[in-house]
Amino acid sequence: MTKTTLALRGALLAAAALLTTTPAQAAPHPVTTGNWLYLTVTQGDTRSREIRGAMLLCNPPLGHARAAQACAELDAARGDIGRIPRKDAFCPMIYAPVTVSARGQWEGRHVDYGRTFSNTCDLAARTGSVFALADRESDRKVPGLRH
Repeated sequence: MTKTTLALRGALLAAAALLTTTPAQAAPHPVTTGNWLYLTVTQGDTRSREIRGAMLLCNPPLGHARAAQACAELDAARGDIGRIPRKDAFCPMIYAPVTVSARGQWEGRHVDYGRTFSNTCDLAARTGSVFALADRESDRKVPGLRH
């Protein structure tokens, strides 16, 4: 296995350990360091079963097809997804909700973000590349979004 694969596997295991609900115990050292987020994208509302997830690591950028761009956008926004500048977009007024969440750590601060957007165009316009988890044509060319 490559160093990148081992690092990604270790980060995924660490995130899974952090996200499980077990009785609280003091940890002597943090399990992961650096800037990382566990991201989920759910088509529909929060009750939907169609969920995609990925671990975004930013040193080096790993986790999804646009990790480097997502890390750069997050770095410029100091890890606050809500501060990512909105891109110019002419999004259709079609309600096809998409719910996203991000949990992790950025510059030593806990990140816990969740929001439902009216459609994928609105999501891409407001969060940049952060939730672009797959390298699919539909993720790269969102109708109405100026790239």
